[in-house]
Amino acid sequence: MAICTVYTTHSLNSSCTISTPANPHLGFHQRHVVLYRSSKKSSRREISCSAGEAQTVVIGLAADSGCGKSTFMRRLTSVFGGAAEPPKGGNPDSNTLISDTTTVICLDDYHSLDRTGRKKEGVTALDPRANDFDLMFDQVKALKDGIAVEKPIYNHVSGLLDPPELIKPPKILVIEGLHPMYDSRVRDLLDFSIYLDISNEVKFAWKIQRDMAERGHSLESIKASIEARKPDFDAFIDPQKQYADAVIEVLPTQLIPGDNEGKVLRVRLIMKEGVKYFNPVYLFDEGSTISWIPCGRKLTCSYPGIKFFYGPDTYFGNEVSVLEMDGQFDRLDELIYVESHLSNISTKFYGEVTQQLLKHTDFPGSNNGTGLFQTIVGLKIRDLYEQLIASKSGTPLAATKA
Repeated sequence: MAICTVYTTHSLNSSCTISTPANPHLGFHQRHVVLYRSSKKSSRREISCSAGEAQTVVIGLAADSGCGKSTFMRRLTSVFGGAAEPPKGGNPDSNTLISDTTTVICLDDYHSLDRTGRKKEGVTALDPRANDFDLMFDQVKALKDGIAVEKPIYNHVSGLLDPPELIKPPKILVIEGLHPMYDSRVRDLLDFSIYLDISNEVKFAWKIQRDMAERGHSLESIKASIEARKPDFDAFIDPQKQYADAVIEVLPTQLIPGDNEGKVLRVRLIMKEGVKYFNPVYLFDEGSTISWIPCGRKLTCSYPGIKFFYGPDTYFGNEVSVLEMDGQFDRLDELIYVESHLSNISTKFYGEVTQQLLKHTDFPGSNNGTGLFQTIVGLKIRDLYEQLIASKSGTPLAATKA
């Protein structure tokens, strides 16, 4: 049965109309925050609200399990300042992370089937039939419109669906998980979208390293787990990258012939052209095709070295700019030499990219292209947010940055 709880507040002026099959014209106009939760379509209440000048910007991050979403989220929240923590006083198994500026929602919370239910129905969590896209759309739209919601919690420890938690509209809402761009309704709510595309070879190497070394799994069980997920991943997750505004693609290095260990990586930042408030990063000369080996007097490089590439390309029929890094840094403080040759990186001061990476040297990928490009995308999202807010308020961007 659908639930609607109303709390009076002085901070949000909203005009809301609630209609149900039993009472299609019930309405109210007052200062309210509306929290709602729906289950079956037959009993859903349709809630439409206008919350004045909503300022929430919605970012979508899609990737398979174990592909670096958590690390990306930590880098992103660091760019905006403040530590991201679970809701205070709430469920200790909450998947939500909240900082001063951002709220990160894990889309696993919209599983419509718990672990037992998926096993009974013979579906994986990647299968859309195991997820409630109607509720996902309703709640993301509400938060974008400045309305708080009661979001369900999927408990990864127990595999059960826990009671919901209160989520208030943040300045920036990040929805991360398997399906942020699967449903066209949710996709249309996104102000910017990112896909982390980890190649099968690297994914396998990472999973072996994590599950064998840290969890004691056998090589056979790891292979079986990957193969069991692959059909659903190929059908439902991987196609979402065609909708992404930016793709971070992680591939085996080309600097070491036949390498398959996944320790040295070739990482590509694929940036869609023509996205509002997003100007692709470029190396040396915008629109040119550049191959650059920076190793020498200003950059320490041990074997196999570092190689950068930049140039135009097409991706799923869209014009894109591609920035690529193959190899890894020996000394992160020397990254500023590379940073000084990149343009459109949306930094607020000289060396900000280098500073961000040095702050988090313990994060996975900090010495290669995954950390570099995740940090740059985080800075680009900050810039996009500031431009969006300036455009809504009519304030010149320079005044907003000041």
